Amino acid sequence: MTTHNPMREVYLQHDALGLAALVKAGEVSATELMEVAIQIADELNPTLNAVSQRCYDDARKRARLPPGDGVFAGVPFLLKDLATTATGLQSTNSSRYYRLHNNVPAADNEAVRRMRAAGLIPFGFTNVPENGWALTTEPKLNGPTRNPWNTALTSGGSSGGAASAVASGMVPLAEGSDGAGSIRMPAAMCGTVGLKPSRGRASIAPAADFWHGGAVFLCLSRTTRDTAAFLDVVAGGTPGEPYALPKPDRSFLSLSEKAPERLRCGFTVRSPQGGAVDPEIAKTVHDVAVQLATLGHHVDAHDLSFDIQGCWRAYTRILAVQAALQFAGSTKALGVAPTQETLEPYTWSAIEMGKSIDAVSHAADIDAMRHGGMEIANSLDAFDLFVSPVSCRLPFPIGSAFDMSTGDWAAYNEAFLKDTAFLFPFNVGGQPAISLPLGMSEAGLPIGVQITAKIGNEAMLLQVASVLEQVMPWSGRRPLVSARN
Repeated sequence: MTTHNPMREVYLQHDALGLAALVKAGEVSATELMEVAIQIADELNPTLNAVSQRCYDDARKRARLPPGDGVFAGVPFLLKDLATTATGLQSTNSSRYYRLHNNVPAADNEAVRRMRAAGLIPFGFTNVPENGWALTTEPKLNGPTRNPWNTALTSGGSSGGAASAVASGMVPLAEGSDGAGSIRMPAAMCGTVGLKPSRGRASIAPAADFWHGGAVFLCLSRTTRDTAAFLDVVAGGTPGEPYALPKPDRSFLSLSEKAPERLRCGFTVRSPQGGAVDPEIAKTVHDVAVQLATLGHHVDAHDLSFDIQGCWRAYTRILAVQAALQFAGSTKALGVAPTQETLEPYTWSAIEMGKSIDAVSHAADIDAMRHGGMEIANSLDAFDLFVSPVSCRLPFPIGSAFDMSTGDWAAYNEAFLKDTAFLFPFNVGGQPAISLPLGMSEAGLPIGVQITAKIGNEAMLLQVASVLEQVMPWSGRRPLVSARN
């Protein structure tokens, strides 16, 4: 049993904005918060395996500095170990190849620079599947991350470490990224808020592109307002970024507090891939649709319609080419090539597939993906918001899916489609989509519901999410493995 610690209670009672307000008021110090965060991480991580790397000395040093007046001044934070460059942390992508050969960077990427300027203090990296291509988090390098609600079950992926850390109370906020559902799936599995922003909303500099705009980043959190404030921190491109969206005249945080107008909402419980949806998930989606109607919005049933098989085939082939490009660049930068001994079999198969695709075929895949995005947008054009499941199924056992020990690239991605059918369309289309923990199963597992808006309409999503957080609250729920227990 944990001994009574008043500072621990303060840390767990507040979201990230609440903690920052206490720091700026002088009621608590960043050092006190960091020590509690480290203590909780060290207590829970042996069970959950959410944190894969630690930088406690650097975090403690930064916590002793004046906190400044950033929106998240003095708040402990966890970064995601996938394409994130942070001073003092070796990026590994949960790959033995990068663990053996990657350098510890001497500079932050643009997003991390903005996070630090806002006052966030990273003290580690969270676990991911190797190279991020799974909706579970079970890398051979680090072992599986476990779901705080039931440790036999997956936390989702690829931001599974982040979701597990937030849900269990290690941190109020953690970085996530999403190329086919990798924020939204773990948010749904672990009962957190997870927003995938619009293509081009958040800067990815110095990178120019990830997956032709399909992959974006943001965070996982416990509250809508923390997500809105984090979006304010990272929104806006640097000069020359290819998809950059203009920032709104007002902050997303202030916009999120505004009551939404009467909206046109579509909803579905039918997968565009045709897979069966768990009845408890379907009921939760129906409940949300009813709640939106009760709030005065116009709600209609509508099924998302597009060439899902053709679009998925094109997207996965594009990502295989991207994998080949990534590791060719790493070979040049590090002076050593990956081998079948330093990569998991699926990652190796993706590289080999990427190498086999000729330039004309790759251009055709990009064209097919773009046309798929147009079909998706046209299918939902009549609606301001679209409500759907995040996943067809509730959290499932670790080791039962996304087996990256297979070298069969085609079979792996064919199986992948069932779980991403509600998710990847909005990576292809570029729309913002949020997972909210709006239900619970009879077995005591969280159920996430996805709400999607048109490109650039994060403010509308956040407004509706804020209202649903009030009328269908989730703040009182506690997982089995939690710092609050």
